Amino acid sequence: MPCYNNECAPLAARLAAQAEAIIRQGRRLRYEIIVADDGSTDALIINKNRLIDTLPNSRYIVKGYNSGRAAIRNYLARAARYARLLFIDSDMAVCSPTYLVDYLRLDSADVAYGGYTVRGDGEALRHNLRYIYETRHTKNGTAAERNKHPYNDFHTSNFMIKRTIMLDHPFDERFVRYGYEDVLFGKTLRRSGVMITHIDNPLAFDTFETNPQFIAKTEEGTATLAEFSDELRGYSTLITAAERLARLHLIKPVTLFYKIFSKTMKNNLTGNKPRLLLLNIYKLGMFCSLKSRKRQP
Repeated sequence: MPCYNNECAPLAARLAAQAEAIIRQGRRLRYEIIVADDGSTDALIINKNRLIDTLPNSRYIVKGYNSGRAAIRNYLARAARYARLLFIDSDMAVCSPTYLVDYLRLDSADVAYGGYTVRGDGEALRHNLRYIYETRHTKNGTAAERNKHPYNDFHTSNFMIKRTIMLDHPFDERFVRYGYEDVLFGKTLRRSGVMITHIDNPLAFDTFETNPQFIAKTEEGTATLAEFSDELRGYSTLITAAERLARLHLIKPVTLFYKIFSKTMKNNLTGNKPRLLLLNIYKLGMFCSLKSRKRQP
């Protein structure tokens, strides 16, 4: 479990409790829980997470510096001792009493992705842009739906993988900033002929940052996409939309529109009544602007 400024001791405790319950039921299970703190800046959270060291077969590693979203996952794969790895984002929550059992049934799967579900008070969060985005825009879908496009609908928040495969096909450590390291990882697995099995074994996503925080992450992710767009072509709807604009010779008008109205759009998106449509326009305009800037000599 990679961690950055998230209190994840309760999540680790829930996982340890399920593992210990499996053992008490007579099943042979060797397990470890490793949480690697990737340079968190919140000392209070770091201290709270030290409770992980008191859990059965668990350890909390504080690296002291930020290595990036790809590198920290590669580090965890190398640090692990057993043949199968279960990667979980530290801001997720276990919502099924059979979460671990359902993964243990997949003895032969190379890679398995369980999906996620969004939960929260819709009325209280009606003006939270991350909540609006996750509930209206993001298409996580059922396992049957995700299996139609198994490599495009893969995310790193909740997946199991054979350790040998992870070591042979590590995450690309050029991805230091937020976003899209999981997309390229899915593309790498596809090219290598590694099968991804999608199952209905979700974790719950119920932690929603403020609107300004979400827009900051969105901007960072869009910059990452622009930097690696050649390698991510065919795996991003934003790139596909920009390519259509290019064929219609509309990149310059869109870039100009973004330059004029980006501040106005950002004010709306970080405010109390954000509009999801503006988020899509903002991302597309920013992407086109970054790519245009990159093409300039």
